[in-house]
Amino acid sequence: MVLNLLFITTVIKSTFGVVTTGLWLIPLMLAAITYYRYDAVDPESRPLDQLNLYPEYDFIVVGSGSAGAVVANRLSEVRKWKVLLIEAGPDENEISDVPSLAAYLQLSKLDWAYKTEPSTKACLGMQNNRCNWPRGRVLGGSSVLNYMLYVRGNRNDYDHWASLGNPGWDYDHVLRYFKKSEDNRNPYLANNKYHGRGGLLTVQESPWHSPLVAAFVEAGTQMGYDNRDINGAKQAGFMIAQGTIRRGSRCSTAKAFLRPIRSRKNFHLSMNSQVTRIIIEPGTMRAQAVEFVKHGKVYRIAARREVILSAGAINTPQLMMLSGLGPRKHLEKHGIRVLQDLPVGENMQDHVGMGGLTFLVDKPVAIVQDRFNPTAVTFQYVLRERGPMTTLGGVEGLAFVHTPYSNRSLDWPDIQFHMAPASINSDNGARVKKVLGLKESVYQEVYHPIANKDSWTIMPLLLRPRSRGSVKLRSANPFHYPLINANYFDDPLDAKTLVEGAKIALRVAEAQVFKQFGSRLWRKPLPNCKQHKFLSDAYLECHVRTISMTIYHPCGTAKMGPAWDPEAVVDPRLRVYGVRGLRVIDASIMPTISSGNTNAPVIMIAEKGADLIKEDWLTNPEYKVKRQANGVRDPVPAGSDIQGISTLPRNSSQSDSSNISDRSNMESNFSNFSNSSSHINLGSSSNTSNNSSNIDSSSNFTLNYADS
Repeated sequence: MVLNLLFITTVIKSTFGVVTTGLWLIPLMLAAITYYRYDAVDPESRPLDQLNLYPEYDFIVVGSGSAGAVVANRLSEVRKWKVLLIEAGPDENEISDVPSLAAYLQLSKLDWAYKTEPSTKACLGMQNNRCNWPRGRVLGGSSVLNYMLYVRGNRNDYDHWASLGNPGWDYDHVLRYFKKSEDNRNPYLANNKYHGRGGLLTVQESPWHSPLVAAFVEAGTQMGYDNRDINGAKQAGFMIAQGTIRRGSRCSTAKAFLRPIRSRKNFHLSMNSQVTRIIIEPGTMRAQAVEFVKHGKVYRIAARREVILSAGAINTPQLMMLSGLGPRKHLEKHGIRVLQDLPVGENMQDHVGMGGLTFLVDKPVAIVQDRFNPTAVTFQYVLRERGPMTTLGGVEGLAFVHTPYSNRSLDWPDIQFHMAPASINSDNGARVKKVLGLKESVYQEVYHPIANKDSWTIMPLLLRPRSRGSVKLRSANPFHYPLINANYFDDPLDAKTLVEGAKIALRVAEAQVFKQFGSRLWRKPLPNCKQHKFLSDAYLECHVRTISMTIYHPCGTAKMGPAWDPEAVVDPRLRVYGVRGLRVIDASIMPTISSGNTNAPVIMIAEKGADLIKEDWLTNPEYKVKRQANGVRDPVPAGSDIQGISTLPRNSSQSDSSNISDRSNMESNFSNFSNSSSHINLGSSSNTSNNSSNIDSSSNFTLNYADS
């Protein structure tokens, strides 16, 4: 047991870089998990990292996140198809399993740790006016870092997608894909026609609630909103949150969709493999292969049928532009050959919220980290799968409300509330302020005076922003992080709508039901907003622009649309315009952002996208692999000397750090390597006679648009 504890402490130090007093719970919790072999009770073992890759697969899926894990699972259901799933990060760990520790995964090695570009309109209370944008760099992607909230969006979202020229994406068509993946274990929803049972993704409420969330729901009813299933017939209303958890632990898409298929013979997974570009043959404009770096080697693996980009709304457009697909002027600026001029990286949307709205209570009913007994809390979680460690990242309540800017005759609210029995002050500055990137001066003046006090918060978030941001390349080096311009509040109406949402949140907090706790607003003004009257519209707008919080929902950077839409990157079947054998299946394709948390909609997109691929390749006579006269054989294992692998210089860094500066050696060596050998000779391997050249042979495959 002592050895286990020492080992776990080492893991924490290597994973998080620092162990603070705020992490007192983690070593004990991990030691208990190790001792009781908690992971072993999961019905599925962890997936394996395939070391001996084939030179060619039928389908290559890039990214194992909320979309990619689903796509890989569904495509590998067809036994004759060989599927390769490529993930830049490692597997999940024990910490990621614990719902309440979601914040501790951000800024770790499981996070790309992106930041937005400096802004004068938003993120003014963040360091250098830049908001942190966590994105999962781990098996399961951002479903491993998120707060697990299961929200489908609004019927009108999908009907709107269809009205834009995307047939088959209306609510009545996509509902079955939500239900297909869902295994809803809430008894009161068991016979609900809007929910599924028996799917791979477990959905349920946290088994532990604070008294404050019941008061929050009751306050909503006092204001005239129903206590309802917001994923059901109507959305406007209040409810206790549902989340993707299973037996008290996080149910990521890796756990739900990849662990059950670890033994499929036609499925391979390559972890710690960062894709650098998609190789597209200019003559035929067909996606032929995927190039990626793994353990200091550059691999090029051919795709017989298709490459599917499921790398998320940041990495997918970055990879497309690195591969020659994107705005012509932008690619030419970075010296990248333009293969297809497309508006890649544009149309980016995100849900931005107003953080820091804090209410104090007199009774010990909130989550205060230093109050919990570490032994009791840990073993309540490990042995009984209950307790405060099962909370959905701390969020307990959800609500959807109308501001004066929305049409109340439609059930299409424009503001969502996240209610949590804690606030920025609740951990004494140990983690939350770091995750937010909050300026120390703001924290010290406003939140430090109430550190470790019982408090709760409502975070209003904007459901349908009018502002649009973008993702651009920083350089042609795939290891350089992209330029992310969130462009929050570029349209002034966005800030005004969020101000109205804050007013409604304040009215909720003033409801009679909260009086029993002595609840009252913490009235310390933000230092840069003191010139405005406290709680005036001008003050609230200043607050909105100061503590502007991403809700981790970037989307829209490879917009789905009909051929006549000049902003469209993919068609309604998710095929990239002008390129054969390449699709995008992730949040990038959303024409407009869904009204609510985006994890469930992305899983739906993946379920539908996989079905579109199956329909095309199994029923459409135009989708057949044309076999040349020399014949084609199935891929064979190629071992470590597989053709299409080249080794980076020995002094190249193999660090997994998510900071650019820490990868400078890898970047420099990769850049030099790419410049000196932009066309790797795949026939130079010592065992050429045993293996066909994967890229050269793949060029013999073309989509046959005639009968074959």
